[in-house]
Amino acid sequence: MKIVVKILLVGAVLLLTYMCFRSIMGNVEFDSEREIRETAIQANLIDIRKAQIEYKNVYGVHAANFEELGTFLKEKKLPFLIKEGTLTDEQLEKGMTEKEAVKRGLIRRDTIWVLAKDTLFGANYNVDSMAIVPVKTVNARFQMDTATLPSSSGYTVHVFECGVKYDVYLGDLDRQLLINLKDEMQKMGKYDGLRVGSIKEINNNAGNWE
Repeated sequence: MKIVVKILLVGAVLLLTYMCFRSIMGNVEFDSEREIRETAIQANLIDIRKAQIEYKNVYGVHAANFEELGTFLKEKKLPFLIKEGTLTDEQLEKGMTEKEAVKRGLIRRDTIWVLAKDTLFGANYNVDSMAIVPVKTVNARFQMDTATLPSSSGYTVHVFECGVKYDVYLGDLDRQLLINLKDEMQKMGKYDGLRVGSIKEINNNAGNWE
C-alpha cells in the first residue's frame, strides 16, 4: 500500500512539474511571438502616421480611409529641396547668409517636385501593403478613423487613429494567454491592441506602445 502511495505521489510531482514547465514555456513562446508580430505592426503604424501627418499638412484634414491615403502617396507631388554645398566657417564668420551664397553661385538650393511616396518612403515603397496587418497567419487590414475634438484652448483639432486589436493578430496563439492579456489591458483602461493616434483624446498621434 505504501509503495502504491509513493508511486502516486511521485507521479503527481512529475505531472505538476511538467505542467509548470509547459506553462512557463507557453508564456515564453507567446511573448516571443507577440514581440515579433508587434515589431512589424509598429513599423507599419509609424509609416501610416507619417503619411497622415503629411496628408494633413497638405489638405488640413486627415485621410478618411486607406484609399484616399494611397491616392495621395501615389499621385500627389511634394516639394523636395536639393542642397549642394554648405557655408564654410570663414563665410559664416563674415556673416554671409545662405541666400547670398546661393546668389553668388557658391552653393546650390533647388526645389523639385516629387511624388509623396518617394519623398516620404522611397521609390520602392509598396503603398498597397500599408493597410495590411503584416502577420503571415493573419488576413486583415488596419482599422482607421478620423474625428474633430475641442482643445483646451477652444480650438477644433483634427485627429485620427489607426490600429489593430489583439484578437486579430494574436488570435491563433494560446487562447488563455490572449484572454489574460486583454483582461489586463481592460482593467487598466487601455486599448487592447496596437494603435497610433486617438479619436477620443488629443495625443499628438502617439503610438500606445511609445
